Amino acid sequence: MRRPLIYPDPDAYLRAPRKAVALLGMSGVGKTSAAKLLRGSGDWFHYSVDYRIGTRYMGERIVDNFKREAMKAPLLRALLMTDSIYIASNITFENLAPLSTYLGKPGDPAKGGLPFEEYVRRQREHREAEIAALLDAPEFIDKARAIYGYSHFLADTGGSICEVADPHDPTDPVLVELSGAMLLVRIRETDAMADELARRFAANPKPMYYDEAFLRAIWAEYLDETGGAPDEADPDAFAAWGFRRLIARRRPLYRAIADGWGVTVAAEEVAALRSAADFDAMIARALAG
Repeated sequence: MRRPLIYPDPDAYLRAPRKAVALLGMSGVGKTSAAKLLRGSGDWFHYSVDYRIGTRYMGERIVDNFKREAMKAPLLRALLMTDSIYIASNITFENLAPLSTYLGKPGDPAKGGLPFEEYVRRQREHREAEIAALLDAPEFIDKARAIYGYSHFLADTGGSICEVADPHDPTDPVLVELSGAMLLVRIRETDAMADELARRFAANPKPMYYDEAFLRAIWAEYLDETGGAPDEADPDAFAAWGFRRLIARRRPLYRAIADGWGVTVAAEEVAALRSAADFDAMIARALAG
């Protein structure tokens, strides 16, 4: 059963003096591009969950990891020990590499892999940080107006909200909090887009966040299929292999969030946006059903 939406119909949304929307969907479907467009209009505040994770909640861990690597180089070690240099994370809305690099990939350390249990530990850290960053979002609706003077608010939820929220639980704290403060809008990918995301990922595998039970299951499956030891697994090969399973897992979860807690728009509609007015019209159509 769908929970009541904060905008029950198109007119309620279009007339709202302070609009608040959260975009959901897999990485690559257009969430950040839409947020950048709205931010450029001057009236919309862009809240990036991944940016909040990488700065507020995991920033110190990210920098400490950089320092551990730097300490392995004698020259950098000497400079760090004498406070002659400092190391910082230059994370931005468009460049989340510091966060994904910290998460890493499991497998052969000679190929940049992490021991599996260390990888799981960092995944747990990310889960806690993501939940906290999502729960922070409603507070920023008021901050955006009171401090910066923005009329409207957009939350870019990143690609893994469906891993930390349960759409089938009517009391899920993340979804209850978010849906009570903003309209949840799922961006629906096509089958062709899902295939393209998988092909793109295989060409350039990146660290990802997985539900722990799912991660342990596919890691065991991968090792059984390849016949290798955990510390011999190719980190990039596992990441590409696991990503297709991740897509298959996440698609119905996103659909369930939209069906029970929000609305759905097509990725093609998002790609066609050229203005904030286009965005408002798209949301109105989604509310009209």
